[in-house]
Amino acid sequence: MVKTGISIAIPDGWAGFVLPRSGLSMKHGVSLVNTPGLIDSGYRGEIMVPLINHDRDEAFIVEVGMRIAQIVFVRVGDAVFIESESLDESSDGRGEGGFGSSGR
Repeated sequence: MVKTGISIAIPDGWAGFVLPRSGLSMKHGVSLVNTPGLIDSGYRGEIMVPLINHDRDEAFIVEVGMRIAQIVFVRVGDAVFIESESLDESSDGRGEGGFGSSGR
């Protein structure tokens, strides 16, 4: 877990997704363990990044100022859930089909 020294206040109705940097994974085999990492609008602590080094042969040293992750901010809505005995058919006809069921 790498501390960034950065704290932010995300406004209500928004969230931040912490994502890996493609160059870091391509050049060094380093990525994020939990991706995307979600920062909700109620969090006020320091942003920390759970890095993992997939390169078994070479160590990776994080240095001050290094770009190790990126945040994308997105609008989020409040959902209201209603308990139901059954669900409508899905618009694409997939239904209960899971991984790989779209045929694409």
